Amino acid sequence: MDFFQTSSNNNRIHHNKKRLTQDQVKLLERSFSSNNKLEPERKLLLAKQLGIPARQVSVWYQNKRARWKTQSLEVGYNALQMKLDTALAEKRRLEKDVERLKGELNRAHELCMALNNQRQVSSGDNHPVVCSVFSSSCDQEGAASSSLLGDHVVDREIKEYEDLYACLIGMQ
Repeated sequence: MDFFQTSSNNNRIHHNKKRLTQDQVKLLERSFSSNNKLEPERKLLLAKQLGIPARQVSVWYQNKRARWKTQSLEVGYNALQMKLDTALAEKRRLEKDVERLKGELNRAHELCMALNNQRQVSSGDNHPVVCSVFSSSCDQEGAASSSLLGDHVVDREIKEYEDLYACLIGMQ
């Protein structure tokens, strides 16, 4: 029986710890906001001012630091999540732009091929107008091939195709 009585006495000791009043919590909060680390001298001073044991001040500071760290992590996580959402939205927008530009490039290439056919039929010219400007490979990252440097190209034709391309871009 003596064992059980000792155990119940220990429980009573732990339940004697008093809850902090709102004023005590406010003082501890102000102290924590100025410095979240607790030096021994400061701990004793706060305990004396609040009328509580120094150990209770220490435990309050430990718990407050844990809550503060959790809140800081949540705020950081939320900020990172917003940045991720923004980056993903920008990525989707850019992907749509790439698809739209590929479509424009294909339409320009088809128009160029049609002009080649029309020119060959009307002039009997066996040298096609350069269309590879519009058929550069967009699927390869940054890789583009062009036969624009051929001997058959004259400045006038380049100007015509620049005007054509500008016209196509304006047609959207």
